Amino acid sequence: MDQLGTLAETFFNWGSMRSAISDLLTTGVPNTLILSVTSAVIGTLLGLLLAVAGIARTRWLRWPARVYTDVFRGLPAVVTILLVGVGLAPQGMRIWGPDPYPLGILALSLIAAAYFGEIFRSGIQSVEAGQLEAARALGFSYASAMRLIILPLGVRRVLPAWVNQLIALIKDSSLIYFLGLTAGQRDLFRIGQDSAATTGNESALVLAGLFYLVLTVPLTHLVNIVDRRLRHGRKAVDVSASAAASAPLTAPAPVPGSDPAPEGATRA
Repeated sequence: MDQLGTLAETFFNWGSMRSAISDLLTTGVPNTLILSVTSAVIGTLLGLLLAVAGIARTRWLRWPARVYTDVFRGLPAVVTILLVGVGLAPQGMRIWGPDPYPLGILALSLIAAAYFGEIFRSGIQSVEAGQLEAARALGFSYASAMRLIILPLGVRRVLPAWVNQLIALIKDSSLIYFLGLTAGQRDLFRIGQDSAATTGNESALVLAGLFYLVLTVPLTHLVNIVDRRLRHGRKAVDVSASAAASAPLTAPAPVPGSDPAPEGATRA
C-alpha cells in the first residue's frame, strides 16, 4: 500500500496538477496547435509538390524528390530540428531575430513534407491510368489533368493516412523544446517538464500527456470515420458496377402501334 501511495503521489498529485493547468491551457495548448497546424499546412503543400515531382517523367524532377524524401524520412526528427534550428540560426536571426520559433516550424514542415509526399504519391498512383488518358482525350493538358482530376481523387483516397501523420506531427512538436523556447513559447511538453523539474513531481507531465490525448484521440476516431465512409462509398460503386455488368440484356420494347415480326420472318 505504501508503494501504491508513493506512485499515486508521484504521478497524480492534484496540487501539482492544479498549479500547472493554467499554463497548460493558456500557453501550452495554443503553442502546440500553432506548431502543429502551421507545420501541417506548409508540409502538405510541400508534400503535394514532392508527390507530383516524384512521379514526373523527367529525372531532374523525380530524383531530387526521391533524395529529399529519403533524407528527411531517414533522419531522426530531433536531428533535423537541431540541424535546422542551430545550423540556420544566423540566417534566422537576420530575418526573425533571436526567436527560434519560426525555425522550429520550418524543421517540422520539412519533416512532415517528406511523409506527406509519400502519402500523396501512393494516392496519386492508385488512381487508374484511364482517368488521365480520358482527361487528355478531352483536351486537358497534363498539368490541368493532374490538378483538376488526378490530385483530388488521389488525395481523397489517402485522407486517413494523412490524418495519422498529422497525429504524429502533433506529438513531434514536443521536440521543439531543444531549441530553447521562451516562457511564452513553451508547448505542452515543455510546461509539464518545467513543472516536474521545479516540484520534483511528475504529475504536471502526466497532465500534459492527457492534453496530448485530448488533441490526438478525436483525430484517431476521425480517421476511422473517414475510412469507413470512403470504404462504404467504394463498395457502393463496386456493387452498382457489378449489378450493371451482370444485368441481362433485354430486347427493346416494341413501338406502340407496330406489330412484332413473327418468328422466322425476314424483311423483304
